[in-house]
Amino acid sequence: MTDVIVLIILAVLVGGAVSYIVKAKKSGVKCIGCPAGGNCPGSAKIPKKKLEGRVVGRKAMKIAGMNCAHCAMDAANALNRIEGVQAEVNLSKGSAKIFYDREVDDDILKKAVEDAGFKVLSIMQVPAGRLR
Repeated sequence: MTDVIVLIILAVLVGGAVSYIVKAKKSGVKCIGCPAGGNCPGSAKIPKKKLEGRVVGRKAMKIAGMNCAHCAMDAANALNRIEGVQAEVNLSKGSAKIFYDREVDDDILKKAVEDAGFKVLSIMQVPAGRLR
């Protein structure tokens, strides 16, 4: 009898999950697990940014709060909007590689990412030749 009750509960849970996914996809949601309901503003593919001058420095940033690819694009967009900065964000590592062609203060980088809704855990200067 207990097995039957457990199977019924599992069937209800799986049925509810499937119906949620089907309903979300029909309404146009791009990312089911996204905290923004799958309609992140960063859902478009971002072009790779080129710097105006040669790279004069590199930094590594640890970022918390990114839950999907759209979140990573939002963080990358926030950093790439800064003059003289090119960023590549890695969702699975929760990090960003930041290249710059002029000095950029860590507070500016941190504010851009935190204004996009994420938490900056650390920013470290990377020795020349270690990142790329």
